[in-house]
Amino acid sequence: MTQPFSIAIHGGAGTILPEQMSDELKAAILDDLEQSVRRGHQVLEQGGDALDAVVAAVKVLEDSPNFNAGKGSVLTNKEMVEMDASVMHGKVLDAGAVAGVRHIKNPVELARDVMNQSHHVLLIGEGAEAFAFEHGHAFTEQDYFFTDRRYQQLQSMKDKGLFVLSESKYPDDKKFGTVGAVALDQEGNLAAATSTGGITNKQYGRVGDSAIIGAGTYAENGNVAVSTTGMGEFFIRKTVASDVAARMRYLQQDIHVACDSVIQGELKAMGGEGGLIAVNSQGEVHFAMNSCGMYRACIDIAGKLSIKIYADE
Repeated sequence: MTQPFSIAIHGGAGTILPEQMSDELKAAILDDLEQSVRRGHQVLEQGGDALDAVVAAVKVLEDSPNFNAGKGSVLTNKEMVEMDASVMHGKVLDAGAVAGVRHIKNPVELARDVMNQSHHVLLIGEGAEAFAFEHGHAFTEQDYFFTDRRYQQLQSMKDKGLFVLSESKYPDDKKFGTVGAVALDQEGNLAAATSTGGITNKQYGRVGDSAIIGAGTYAENGNVAVSTTGMGEFFIRKTVASDVAARMRYLQQDIHVACDSVIQGELKAMGGEGGLIAVNSQGEVHFAMNSCGMYRACIDIAGKLSIKIYADE
């Protein structure tokens, strides 16, 4: 008998305004989301591992200029990209992460290699890239990541003296641009992956929650896999992903109660905005957010595809 399997993805949560969303941009984003979730689901359908599924799904979003990860990463104060990513496999709680990488096309793949090919969990900056090149990752010039949209955002932030996304002509410039995926495979394995370009105009080598196991990413077989998106400093302080897992493990809360208790409760009370995606050991998917939108999609255990943008959908 085939065991249930499912997958969910996100492309960031925050203020996503329909009145500023052109039909063309919306169509492109919806297409990216569909391609991402279908790519990951195909891995699961063929009997593949949950970790390979979430990495495959996240790679699609990293390769798109429409999301703040990989190709579409925001720019630092020095007009460069610095990307973070992490993965976790729930079977024996294996994990891998990278932070501050500048020349790696798909940081989520590098995070998986850190997990599988090193004795470490988190590698940063030049060391992470040295490891990458030793393990076959191609050097990617900064020009590959540069987009006019991100450059305009950076100049706007510099003019205002800000270091986070703010209002401008784009529908999601107050969105916390992380991408991620969670999955349950046919062997009962849970996995999660998260990737980001961070925040516009960041300085000092800032790292958010996407590279932090237990804050932005967590997976535990028999329990839950979680990937978050939001105001990274708050998600780190609240250890959001592991808090959801702990509520399910110790309090026996179901996936809906656990996720919403954190996102709508203590995190929101602290001033933290954002959301998360989660899947439990039965393949049940839940999306939670305290913002007005989150790019998201899933294919459930029945094979039904769902793609949404706004909170009230």
